[in-house]
Amino acid sequence: MANGMNAGALNDIRVVELGQLLAGPFCGQLLGDMGADVIKVEPPHVNGKGGGDPMRDWGQGDEKVQWEVIARNKRSVSANLRVPAGQALVRRLIREADVLIENFKPGTLEKWGLGPDVLLAEQPGLIIARMSGYGQDGPYSDRAGFGGIGEAMGGWRYIVGEPDRPPSRMGVSIGDTLTATYGCMGVLAALHVREKTGKGQVIDAALYESVLQVMEGLVPEYDRMGLIRERSGSILKGIAPSNVYSCKDGEFMIGANKDSLWKRLATVMGQPELGDDPRFATHLARGSNQTEIDNLINDWTRTKTIEEVDALMIEASIPAGRVYRAPDMLADPHFEARGAIIEVETERFGPLKMQGSFPKLSGTPSGVRRPAPATVGQHNAEIYGDLLGMSEAELAELAAGGVI
Repeated sequence: MANGMNAGALNDIRVVELGQLLAGPFCGQLLGDMGADVIKVEPPHVNGKGGGDPMRDWGQGDEKVQWEVIARNKRSVSANLRVPAGQALVRRLIREADVLIENFKPGTLEKWGLGPDVLLAEQPGLIIARMSGYGQDGPYSDRAGFGGIGEAMGGWRYIVGEPDRPPSRMGVSIGDTLTATYGCMGVLAALHVREKTGKGQVIDAALYESVLQVMEGLVPEYDRMGLIRERSGSILKGIAPSNVYSCKDGEFMIGANKDSLWKRLATVMGQPELGDDPRFATHLARGSNQTEIDNLINDWTRTKTIEEVDALMIEASIPAGRVYRAPDMLADPHFEARGAIIEVETERFGPLKMQGSFPKLSGTPSGVRRPAPATVGQHNAEIYGDLLGMSEAELAELAAGGVI
């Protein structure tokens, strides 16, 4: 525990993370931030090649620092799950855990002798969080699926972008992180049930279904009215005004899509009569005249700087904000005051700023208690030796055989 930091809400929970890339590891990050002891199992290097979670090499720029976020609060052990000795070793490790996280293609754990039927027979209280493209059953379950595919099938990709262009994507892997978040939610619910019954269970989180959950009225609108949502660019159709507007020195977001807010914005703009104008006075009217109202606001914001518009919005209590990039976040006193951005002393890069832990718990706050493991299998001796009671000779034999 670093600097006397609170142990966290899940400080008595041990997690074994078998997943790679994003969905499984992000679920592990969330649980680790809340205090769980997360043991990440990575493929070992063989003859100096391969090994490790591919996330170690992901991210933009020459220095791959994304790993430092998603692997924080974790310890790394290496194990070759493709060989019986590695499977047996990990099975021993799982016996010491409360939660197992995996995001392999369905059937992979079963092929390795680590399926839920086997593990729950040995350990009835184990909670197994399984993240996959299409879920553990159904006609598509054996298909390969990445986050982007889940976003497409779940309805997200089709509605994102400009109407006259092909679908766009977000600049982050939202399908994976949504699935991981739902997986984490399932783990927390399962822990609650286990506390009462002593029994574990399996959480089945599919990428496409995780995306589907946040699609609001997309399905019932079609079912009831035959309405198919289309791409609408920077607006949400029928919700106005709520958009990014141009100022003298950049872009600024204003959300005045409520009758009272619109009246206040019209007054701030020096055109109070627009507040009661039949074209804009009601929610439905503004939705029908969305382009016109956005043009009016743009004509006004273009005459002012971001700072000037921001001050006016604050004074009038109108929801609004600057469109931030990383430099803006690092310079913002509110981010600093709330710990939204923290600095972690990493093993590979020294002090490194990154997003803080979230959500915030008042009594058992989350936090970063250890940096991401710098090397694959960094904690082999600590975990296999101390936790499983294996000798140095046993570990040396496994290493020589390419098992760890």
